[in-house]
Amino acid sequence: MGDFLEFLLVAVPIAAVLGGGFYLVRRKINSLGLALAEERGSNRTAKIVEEKSALEERVRVLERIVTSRGYTIAEEIEALRDMPDADRGTPLKFDTKETQA
Repeated sequence: MGDFLEFLLVAVPIAAVLGGGFYLVRRKINSLGLALAEERGSNRTAKIVEEKSALEERVRVLERIVTSRGYTIAEEIEALRDMPDADRGTPLKFDTKETQA
């Protein structure tokens, strides 16, 4: 029994010191991981905001093009309808069946 008590008197303080050291290191690693995650999150947020701004600018440009006085889709469609058949490209023949060679 005396040997076991001596072992405990030596082992318990050593285990406490090592356990406390591991705990502190683990806590530091976790706090660094959280800081890194926050930094990545803020970088990602900044990237998303930048992409959103670029897309908004594209939409503004497209709106200007579509709503400008010189650009009317209806007039272009009517101009295509008024074109002679020769200028419309290759006519499609849906009534004939194609055969494979």
